[in-house]
Amino acid sequence: MNAVLVQGDAVGATLYYGKGAGAEPTASAVIADLVDVTRLHTSDPEHRVPHLAFQPDQITELPMLPIDEVETSYYLRLRVDDKPGVLADVTRILADQSISIDAMLQREPEEGESQTDIIILTHLTIEKNMNAAIAKVESLDSVTGKVTRLRLENL
Repeated sequence: MNAVLVQGDAVGATLYYGKGAGAEPTASAVIADLVDVTRLHTSDPEHRVPHLAFQPDQITELPMLPIDEVETSYYLRLRVDDKPGVLADVTRILADQSISIDAMLQREPEEGESQTDIIILTHLTIEKNMNAAIAKVESLDSVTGKVTRLRLENL
């Protein structure tokens, strides 16, 4: 646990404690908070640097892109029957929705198992196309359960 004792003119001593991240990260965070408090009380309100580093009058409303129009890559994992034609069915559905595959992995099933996982990484595509493709893939008799989908971002 870490603790900070603050002595205030009006309230006297106050103690704040909680689980800490270690001596140096905690000290850095406390000093940063104290600098912020001091800056707010000692600088000209019209020219101080705000918490988010931009002045409130500089904030503008930007239109938000609907989630169906977001363009990103995806990681997909699906559980399938290990039989001929399953992979072809899945890739045909993706192609029909204009989804291009970047990489794919399908391993041999474990001994005694009749199913395996297919892992697919896609190129950039639009969310609504991916939603439609996943719905069709999940409706295949050879696919078990839900498709696991993770959006991939390159920053």
